[in-house]
Amino acid sequence: MASNAPAARKAMTGKAVKRAPRDVAHEGFLTHRRGRWAKVAGTLSLVALAAYLLTDPQPRHNGGTWLGYLLGTIGAGMIVWLSLLGVRKRVIGSKPFSLKGWTSAHVYLGLSLIVIGTLHTGFQLGLNVHTLAWALMMIVIISGLWGISLYASLPEKLSANRGEVTQLQMLEAIRTLDRQLDSAAQPLGPEDAALVRLSLEQTHIAGSLVRRLTGNYANDGNARALAAISDRLMTGMRAGRADERVQQIEFLLERKDAALRQARRHIRMKSQLELWLYIHVPVTMALIAALLAHILSVFLYW
Repeated sequence: MASNAPAARKAMTGKAVKRAPRDVAHEGFLTHRRGRWAKVAGTLSLVALAAYLLTDPQPRHNGGTWLGYLLGTIGAGMIVWLSLLGVRKRVIGSKPFSLKGWTSAHVYLGLSLIVIGTLHTGFQLGLNVHTLAWALMMIVIISGLWGISLYASLPEKLSANRGEVTQLQMLEAIRTLDRQLDSAAQPLGPEDAALVRLSLEQTHIAGSLVRRLTGNYANDGNARALAAISDRLMTGMRAGRADERVQQIEFLLERKDAALRQARRHIRMKSQLELWLYIHVPVTMALIAALLAHILSVFLYW
């Protein structure tokens, strides 16, 4: 009886029972529309490969055959269209292509260029502008794969590291600790006060791109001040002297050290995305320039 329930409802209402719309709010760009663009890119690559294997131009496959021109035209058009993703990001709306759909197409059609672009060359590579365009295309694709891995993993890591605070709140917490350290250092002797100044004046949160990426802050002022204060406290405790003012300084330096570690981790992960953009975007511009030179040289000299 249960198996006839949908039919019974249809008969009673006179209408077909419609399924609830699929929830796509949390659908990632890699699985957009059940991988529609992955299927399109895969089909395009297979068709190109089949055409390459089933034809036998003389004397050999190269960019100057009818298939070479066809694959080159398709590849060039795809490169120009895919490079417009940055423009699409600045346009609000969902038609004719949603940003998620365009990004999905950007990824999968970009990967299909490995097949289309390489078959276009006929594997005839050398020291010329044509090979330069192919090499730049491969660099853009490889850097794009790196970007995908970053966007797939970093948001979760950033969220886990950040907790409930923003980057501005992290920096404000460090500034608050600096003010507390400055106040707590007022009654200290010259040597202890100098260590506090070391933390206040020679602490680096970000720095150069290399420092941000490596997280190398070995000579940081706060770390040196904390190590020195801890040694002084240990020496005093062994001698039976415990200065509560210095202990307060150590406590504040430890809190600042923890706050610095959190902020630096956050900045390091964001810098990885910054480095990726420094590579991917300029090389894409170089690719378009090399592609234009490649096309002009073909029409002018071939």
